[in-house]
Amino acid sequence: MPQISIHIDFEDEGQLEPRTVALLERIAEEGSISAAGRAMKISYKHAWELVAEVNRTFEEPLVKAQTGGAAGGGSVITERGQKLIRDYRALERKALSATARHLKAMQAGAGRQH
Repeated sequence: MPQISIHIDFEDEGQLEPRTVALLERIAEEGSISAAGRAMKISYKHAWELVAEVNRTFEEPLVKAQTGGAAGGGSVITERGQKLIRDYRALERKALSATARHLKAMQAGAGRQH
């Protein structure tokens, strides 16, 4: 079945797209930007650039560095970041629910005719 991808543009302030939200979720799971990037098969540099962009987009950072500890620190998703993930996923579910019938109709007509 076709999928819906939600890209949110915040005027001139930045954007939020599915890959960035997935990265935030992986950072929450892994506790590290580099580990999240490896898990998603993207470079640390690219993962860091996505985090920097999304942190600039919002007044409060979504990802913060965590220092010290036996593991040598890492990164955490802030409360604001966790709320943003929940809101984005809720919006995604509502959009899919609202469009499911139309997506099924599109799928029925998809495919090449030989």
